[in-house]
Amino acid sequence: MTVARIVLEDYPNTVLNVVKAKYGLKDKSEAINRFLNDYGCNEVEPQVKESYVKKILSMREEHYRKHANRKMDDKELDGLFGK
Repeated sequence: MTVARIVLEDYPNTVLNVVKAKYGLKDKSEAINRFLNDYGCNEVEPQVKESYVKKILSMREEHYRKHANRKMDDKELDGLFGK
């Protein structure tokens, strides 16, 4: 966890107060974390856990074993991700 002291202009301060109230958060620190977790992916791609990558690769290998190396169509691929 990183501790930071920040200076906010009026509008960002208002946004944080609204986020804090909307989600019932106890302080602006929680509001900042909530806001950045929700919108930070627009600026920085989230890191993928190695275990998730291994799981996806395992699913792909299982598909190849069952279907003799036939590639998945878009519908099958979407099904893996619950779409």
